[in-house]
Amino acid sequence: MTRDLRKYAQQTSVRLGAGALLVLFIVGDGLIYLIYGQGPALMGLICLLAGVAPILIIVLFMALLDWAVKRANRD
Repeated sequence: MTRDLRKYAQQTSVRLGAGALLVLFIVGDGLIYLIYGQGPALMGLICLLAGVAPILIIVLFMALLDWAVKRANRD
């Protein structure tokens, strides 16, 4: 039985990233909501989304580049 350690590492990285984002949004914004109320929690959510947007754009761009390179190197 062989194990694909690169696939496992990539899968683990994706899961850790998704978990970190969930904790940031749920716990972080949840605490803002509990302490300050609905208005500040909404503003906190908007700020979190604005902060994550550039990172998501970079990740999507890198995935697109990876796809293009793999498609070009089929030969």
